[in-house]
Amino acid sequence: MASENFDPTAPGGPHLAASVKILIAGGFGVGKTTMVSSISEIAPLRTEEMITEVSSGVDDLSGVEQKSTTTVALDFGRITIDRDLVLYLFGTPGQDRFWFLWDELCRGALGAIVLADTRRLSNSFAAVDFFERRGLPFLIAVNCFEGAPRYTVEEVRDALDLDPSTPVVLCDARDRPSAKAVLTHLVEYLIERATRTPVTT
Repeated sequence: MASENFDPTAPGGPHLAASVKILIAGGFGVGKTTMVSSISEIAPLRTEEMITEVSSGVDDLSGVEQKSTTTVALDFGRITIDRDLVLYLFGTPGQDRFWFLWDELCRGALGAIVLADTRRLSNSFAAVDFFERRGLPFLIAVNCFEGAPRYTVEEVRDALDLDPSTPVVLCDARDRPSAKAVLTHLVEYLIERATRTPVTT
């Protein structure tokens, strides 16, 4: 990816790059805000608030007891792939009570990344089901937290009962090259799907 030194105002006249909307979804505390922050070439927009007593008994903090903030609307970032392609990244809120925002965020998206945490893999089912029902292509990115159980890609695929064609990759959402690799996998998957889907007239 050539985002670091890309300048859309460089000599040669203005150039209009294609823009693609990508969602980064998953359960509460899985690393969505971290991924957007680690990869965005602009200062990411965050809507994080402190977790207070109000969320007690509402938000499930099991496995992420040290988490002190939560996304209440969305995270937004941008990364330029090359002169012709810019990805706009939208991180979804993880708690059930903010799921009404997902339908709106999904509008116009080309694909999605579902972040998974092997300590709480069952929290990924809702996001997988959401995108499957809407026919939005997605991949699973297992965020490899320190001390979390390690499983193979095939074990994760079986546990989530995924379609054989759905990509599963391992990543570290804190690491920019790792997060970029996930986006590359998703873009390649979207291109591959587009080239094998017959055009109806």
